[in-house]
Amino acid sequence: MTAQQDAPTGSETQDLEVWIDQDLCTGDGICVQYAPEVFELDIDGLAYVKSDQDELLQDKGATTRVPLPILQDVVDSAKECPGDCIHVRRVSDRVEVYGPEAA
Repeated sequence: MTAQQDAPTGSETQDLEVWIDQDLCTGDGICVQYAPEVFELDIDGLAYVKSDQDELLQDKGATTRVPLPILQDVVDSAKECPGDCIHVRRVSDRVEVYGPEAA
């Protein structure tokens, strides 16, 4: 992990979105344990993100905003995910700040 991935600070705490690559999801449910407000397992055994209205977003590459109060939980989900399939990026430039492709 880089220093940038260790703790959310500064501009990284604003306007972030998260998505899951279901092709890599192992269905362990760790993300749901950390942040059930954002993640949910579907009947296919894979994790998906949820909308602000708690709707499961099943489209490939679907994103949802990361609520600031649970940002650390989402970051921890990305760090602990055995499938390395959780991606958190800035909305403004779509640069991944947490997850397997973070710089």
